[in-house]
Amino acid sequence: MSNNYHKERSLVLLKPDAVQRSLVGEIIKRFEQTGLKISALKLIEATEAQLLDHYNKDDAWYQKKGEGVVEELKGQEIEIEKEPIEYGKDIIRTVVKYMTAGPVLAMVIEGNQATSVVTKIVGSTEPSSSDVGTIRGDYTVDSYGHATYENRAVRNLVHQSESPEEAEREIKIWFAKEEIIDYTTAQERILYDVNLDGKGE
Repeated sequence: MSNNYHKERSLVLLKPDAVQRSLVGEIIKRFEQTGLKISALKLIEATEAQLLDHYNKDDAWYQKKGEGVVEELKGQEIEIEKEPIEYGKDIIRTVVKYMTAGPVLAMVIEGNQATSVVTKIVGSTEPSSSDVGTIRGDYTVDSYGHATYENRAVRNLVHQSESPEEAEREIKIWFAKEEIIDYTTAQERILYDVNLDGKGE
């Protein structure tokens, strides 16, 4: 991968709820209109092994997410039945189950600060607390507490990489090197050609 800032990449997965609700085109449009480029795209049926490799979380992550679930359950006066870390692990268990329930659209998104821009467009992980104007804030109202109460994955439409380093790890799980296309769009020439003279980037 080039060291150019505008060559940064992010993995984006449109989850089964996005595909089933026919939001694929609307979501892709959000990325493209911002100036990001799609370098790879495919509709696939994810495997359990692929997803466990993808959601490579540590105990600190499970603990933090689980504590959030516990707080929401307390707020709804729902009985706490296990330690926070187990609620955190349940998030991944139910995500893997849900992500294998239907097709997933996998994409490599490329552009200046791609991971942070994609995160801003998608919104926070929990839809109920995502800002209006984000994908999750505009298209779903699910929450960790509600999903936990129903013993299912939170339906938040999209996965996006949390950092450039994480993106490069994740991309290798979903795409072979030859599936990623290196090309330049007219939009890139406007965004990144310093003098707008067509003489380079």
